[in-house]
Amino acid sequence: MKKFLSALFLLTIMTTMAFAQANKMPTPEELAKKNVDELETRLKLSSTQKSVIYNYAYNFAKEQVTLMKKQQATGYNDEEVTKLYRLNNETNKSIKAVLKPEQVIEYDKVVEERLAGIDPKKKKKAKKGEEEEKIVGIEGLKSVKAGQL
Repeated sequence: MKKFLSALFLLTIMTTMAFAQANKMPTPEELAKKNVDELETRLKLSSTQKSVIYNYAYNFAKEQVTLMKKQQATGYNDEEVTKLYRLNNETNKSIKAVLKPEQVIEYDKVVEERLAGIDPKKKKKAKKGEEEEKIVGIEGLKSVKAGQL
């Protein structure tokens, strides 16, 4: 579970860094809204759930953006990253506590897709009767990098 959450955190940091390199650092509001909008679509959140999850996502995004700005100015700091890991774990637990059991299952799938770098808007559907081929381990990472080049 720790590896899973750590990988999620690193993916989030890399995404934020990509935005930062484009000279447009996203605001915490933008990050939280994008996150909650996807969750609302996928999990069919109630308005109360959406509001509570937005607050969790916003607080995490605020810390994330602060860390990114700090790292750009002063460089990498292990303590700050560890602090963000803890906040990420707490945020995920808090979000899961707001969800119904069937929503938690879908939330775990969303997190997995984010870790794998799968864009839900570009997700290919397998044709009827065909099974989607999954490449796991280091080979899966190599094929993703090769496909992006």
